[in-house]
Amino acid sequence: MQPIVDTKTMRNSDAETIRRGTSGRELMRRAGEGIFHSYAWHGPVAIVAGSGNNAGDGYVLAALLQRARIPCTLVLLSDLFSEDGAYYYGKCKEIGVKTEYFTEKTDFSSYAEIVDCIFGTGVHGRVEGIAHTAIEAINQSGKTVISADINSGLDGDNGLSELCVKSDLTVAIGFYKYGHFLGQAKDVIKNLACIDIGIGLFGSAVMLAEAADMASVLPPRRQDSHKGMYGYVSILGGCTEYAGAVKLANLSCAALRAGCGVAKLIVPASIASGVAPYLLESTLAPLPDENGHLLFDPDALDAALKGQRALAVGMGWGRSAQNAAILGHLLTNHSVPLVIDADGLNTLAEMDKKLLKETKCKIILTPHLKEMERLSGCPIAEIRRDPVGIAQAFAKEYGVCLLLKGSCTVVTDGEETYLVNRGCAGMATAGSGDVLSGILAGLLGYADPTPLTVACGAYIAGRAGELAQERLNPVSMIASDTVAQIGAAISELA
Repeated sequence: MQPIVDTKTMRNSDAETIRRGTSGRELMRRAGEGIFHSYAWHGPVAIVAGSGNNAGDGYVLAALLQRARIPCTLVLLSDLFSEDGAYYYGKCKEIGVKTEYFTEKTDFSSYAEIVDCIFGTGVHGRVEGIAHTAIEAINQSGKTVISADINSGLDGDNGLSELCVKSDLTVAIGFYKYGHFLGQAKDVIKNLACIDIGIGLFGSAVMLAEAADMASVLPPRRQDSHKGMYGYVSILGGCTEYAGAVKLANLSCAALRAGCGVAKLIVPASIASGVAPYLLESTLAPLPDENGHLLFDPDALDAALKGQRALAVGMGWGRSAQNAAILGHLLTNHSVPLVIDADGLNTLAEMDKKLLKETKCKIILTPHLKEMERLSGCPIAEIRRDPVGIAQAFAKEYGVCLLLKGSCTVVTDGEETYLVNRGCAGMATAGSGDVLSGILAGLLGYADPTPLTVACGAYIAGRAGELAQERLNPVSMIASDTVAQIGAAISELA
């Protein structure tokens, strides 16, 4: 599990490390050396440098390449230097590193690798002027591109950009930043590494959820065990318009593949006969309905949920005046871990959310950006600019565990926060969110409803999607392809 920081924490950590006795010049030397050892250089190498400390890392790298007899050229965008950068630029001049200034006529065709040292994490907003031209030239070069710390032009706090360098490798310095994972990061960073240069962590951090972190959620199973030990879980959803028999079956199958003992589908009685043929290992509980939508029948609902260890609600629920009464009853009268997704979130957005503060249920909310907008009242653009902060604030205010979906998933209860950097473009298809809800329900049959458990569910779903895409392609994937790879994803973790 590795820490991920915002740019403010990174600046504070850097400054405090210097204050405690490690000079900025020494940190710059270590950064350049770390980049040098992070890649098997062939050369010739063009190091495109701006004017700040990010450029200084490039000067250290240039000197090391020169001493290793790997041809390199410093391509400068400015004749301004930071104090430490000027020192190492001077060293480059002393040993004869070739230097030139970038112009619109600069040609990168003779280089094997281009190193991006234009900007660090301080860039927020549109890149203009000579830097804009240089970034476009790098992206159009067709060469191997290595970015120092973060891709120039990419916002270090949210991974957003109108224009940034697209890298084959980005070498994060000190700590990973939010911008290495969020927003557009996966589209512009092919490979990512992080080097430790001795900067201490001074400030808050979120954690990168990795395979090794899931062992506590998925412990070895005893031979002397039975299905009851792994939990009875229920999935409540469906309506006439969204009967989705196969999709509902996928949900229950996902729960079982995630390890629960028994999965039960609770659906409107009028669609039960359509769903039943697709269920092999799951059980079915039809509830009273009207015109294909569940009716609020508290006795029937309580009976269906008797003995259940977890419940996922809202998938394929549709819109009905009865849904708020059903969800309100669950929040008021039950105490099981409760995953609320899809139309369940839309229902919740129209209710008094103080119920979340008063319920005895452990609540897991799984919104995508539009659902988060409805829940929080924050516009999507604002959420994209600060997904971690907004998710943390909402989770803390309402006492829930929030799983904010995206190219990188944010999981937080307001105190403990994980980024789950799993998933792929092929999962942008109907039913992927339902599969995630099924996996979460399955895990909650036997695992504590902690942020780590929820992060584990997101990890399994994302990794299963990646495995499915490897076998197919991002265009042809459907949600059931992800379900088929849940077992393989869990095998990797085990």
